[in-house]
Amino acid sequence: MSLGSLGVVQEWLSAVNRGDSRRVQELSAEDVEVVGPRGSARGRQVLAEWLARAGFSAVALRWFCGPDGTVVVEQAARWSDVDSDTELGRARVASQFTVTAGIVAYYQRHESLDLALAAAGLDTTAEVTHR
Repeated sequence: MSLGSLGVVQEWLSAVNRGDSRRVQELSAEDVEVVGPRGSARGRQVLAEWLARAGFSAVALRWFCGPDGTVVVEQAARWSDVDSDTELGRARVASQFTVTAGIVAYYQRHESLDLALAAAGLDTTAEVTHR
């Protein structure tokens, strides 16, 4: 299990929740691949633009970690208007990460934990219960 990868993802998610675009970019590869409901794109600038408009924050519920830098996090997510902080929606989602050389090289949001684990090649035996 790669606990270093888990720590990188934890810091990355914390920076997202704080709206700290600079830190998210520092923790991401220059050509990070970002996959979401609208398709995929590459680059740190994509993350900065997403963070500026998405109004996304989340509470981590469960953590899963693979041997190759793969991390999946089940989250209680919230979307809000970035100007007024008015809530626009809530959902349980899961985020899939690949951490390479201590930074996030791949990020994808999935609609469910099952989908994220399958995409990452993990199952529930990869759950991290003690950090």
